[in-house]
Formats: sequence, C-alpha cells, structure tokens
Amino acid sequence: MHKFISDTAKYGDLTRGPRIVNDKTKKEMGKILKEIQKGKFAKQWIAENAGGRKEYNRLMQADLDHQLETVGEQLRARMPWLEQGRG
Repeated sequence: MHKFISDTAKYGDLTRGPRIVNDKTKKEMGKILKEIQKGKFAKQWIAENAGGRKEYNRLMQADLDHQLETVGEQLRARMPWLEQGRG
C-alpha cells in the first residue's frame, strides 16, 4: 500500500496507525471473521437484499452525507489532475 500513497499519508499511517489497529480492533476483526466463516454475514446480506436493501440504503446515504465526503468532493474539485487520464 505504501508505494501508492503520499509521504504524508505514509507518515500518518506509521505514526497514528497503531492507535487504530490495536489489540481491541484485532479482537473485533476476529469476531467478524468468525461471522463470515460461519455464514452469518452472508445470511444477513442475502436477507438485506431480499428485503429491498432498506438498512443498506440508509447506511450508504448516511455515509455519503457525512461531512468528510462533502469536504472530499470539494477538495477533489480543486484537483483537475485527478481527472487526467480518465478519458
């Protein structure tokens, strides 16, 4: 991953990452892995789809409406070079 991100992002990962990925988050990731392995996640996702994706759509809209997304969109609009090569 590091070869694809800026030095600023690398510095943030190296100095702040351990505060996010720690024993507590690793334990929770282990629980999630077990849910996947036992089929609980798949059953939940299948039911969500069959039910019209109400929770999925609600969560997705809340994510898209988050201030981080709004600011990100504004910042990307000021970086025309991001669009170069997308033709």
